[in-house]
Amino acid sequence: MKTRHFVNAALGAALALGATLAGAQEITLKVAHFWPSAALSQQKVLLPWCEKIAKESANRLKCQIYPSMQLGGTPPQLIQQATDGVADIVWTLPGYTAGRFPSVEVFELPFMSRSAESTSRAVWDYVEKYGQKDFARVKPLAFHVHDNGFVHGNKQIKTMADFNGLKMRAPTRLTNKMLAAFGAAPVAMPLPAVTESMSKGVIDGYVLPWEVIPTMKLQELTKYHTETDPAEPALYTAVFVIAMNKAKYDSLPADLKKVIDNNSGADFSAQIGRVWDESAPAARQQAVDHGNVFNTIPASELVSWRKEGDKLATEWVDEMNGKGYPGQAMLDSAKSLIEKYKR
Repeated sequence: MKTRHFVNAALGAALALGATLAGAQEITLKVAHFWPSAALSQQKVLLPWCEKIAKESANRLKCQIYPSMQLGGTPPQLIQQATDGVADIVWTLPGYTAGRFPSVEVFELPFMSRSAESTSRAVWDYVEKYGQKDFARVKPLAFHVHDNGFVHGNKQIKTMADFNGLKMRAPTRLTNKMLAAFGAAPVAMPLPAVTESMSKGVIDGYVLPWEVIPTMKLQELTKYHTETDPAEPALYTAVFVIAMNKAKYDSLPADLKKVIDNNSGADFSAQIGRVWDESAPAARQQAVDHGNVFNTIPASELVSWRKEGDKLATEWVDEMNGKGYPGQAMLDSAKSLIEKYKR
């Protein structure tokens, strides 16, 4: 009997130890994005985030980062990679897959954002109310926008008429519609294709925030930069999402889920936006140092630009209503949240 009790006790202890070791197992998260490894996104956001979750999990959560689409596919396929589990976490633009995430497009309408930090916090709150259906197949960790977007190219833009016939790249459906409304010929393409397209003359210009331009060495291929009156809302911005595979998240033990939860959400979203805002002056300076030409569109000229933006907003509301979304309420909410969090 004593031998049997000893064996049972030993077996129980072994099982308990096995459970403890399983609970302490290291988990490596595959994190994929489309930027080069030297980009701000990896150096100032992903790497610090990965270091933080490693520390808070006692090194049980680690990241393996795959920049520049190293897991294969194209940037528009990233969100599907997160859905299918090809990657555990991705960083991408919902707008790369036009029509799939219509709720967050509202923040990509012209003249909405004033800073990436405040608008990023607004996007997170907005999605909590209006975007749950769109993002039901992944677990969002952050939503953010980039710093204020401007017009760049090899032909100078001083009035809306100067857009006529120019082949201009934009990242999303609504920014393409904006360019078309201004008279340009919009060309949709992911960011990695812009540098080659500029060098070969496939496009005359593009809309981008300052942060991205040195990363892609575009200041070396661009002569003119058109900014807008800083007292006005930004010409445009684009929405990004950091999304996690739901099954991967669900497979984590409760304490590791808590680590992920503590490092996602509104504060993380705003932090990313702040990093983008802070990056803009140094990035812009590289274009100054290259000897490029700058022009600022005054508020008086922007009146006609904003009228076109208002038309796009009305069209967007009608589109959303047609898809069963409360379009006007969504637009009003986005504007209200941006105002609430403005700095």
